[in-house]
Amino acid sequence: MTLLACPACDLLHEVPDLAPGRRARCRRCDTVIVSGQRVSLDRTLAMAVAVTVLIFFALFFPFLSISELGLSNSATLIEIALVFMSGWTAPLTIAVALTIVGIPFLRAAILVYALGPIRFGYPIPDKAAQAFRLSQALRPWAMAEIFFLGSAVALVKIIDLAHVGFGAAFWAFCAATLIIAFERNTTDSAAIWSLIDDME
Repeated sequence: MTLLACPACDLLHEVPDLAPGRRARCRRCDTVIVSGQRVSLDRTLAMAVAVTVLIFFALFFPFLSISELGLSNSATLIEIALVFMSGWTAPLTIAVALTIVGIPFLRAAILVYALGPIRFGYPIPDKAAQAFRLSQALRPWAMAEIFFLGSAVALVKIIDLAHVGFGAAFWAFCAATLIIAFERNTTDSAAIWSLIDDME
């Protein structure tokens, strides 16, 4: 038996070890408290791998292009993030680049490091528990969706002034943002912690 609080309403429950495919739900609000360890591991790892690949792809391919009156320009995600990298705005630019690209990529890579070997039957990595704890601590600082929403607002204004083209990196980053949001709402930390504890 494990004592766990509901993530939605904080009601405490005594949760037994679950059989594969089973879930424990809150008696008060019906929120999933714990799902099966293997399902949680597979889902979280799959999303982490997808985010890692998509953000890496988005860094090096064209993100946006703008053309008007025969003149055109395109930029990658890195170029957009570092456009104000001069003078007193440099620290803010670095912070923005970290929160929209660096930390989401780092979180996903940490999850792959901590959970990948467990999923495929290899010995648990050194510091896997610390790595997973770090990924949870970094979660509030991964703000890719904030950048996405800000970009959408800016593009609404720009589209009236010039022709805007969306590169492959734009769609990759959109997909990564959606997966990050889904991962935040579906990762069963309690089940993964239980699995890590069992493997150590």
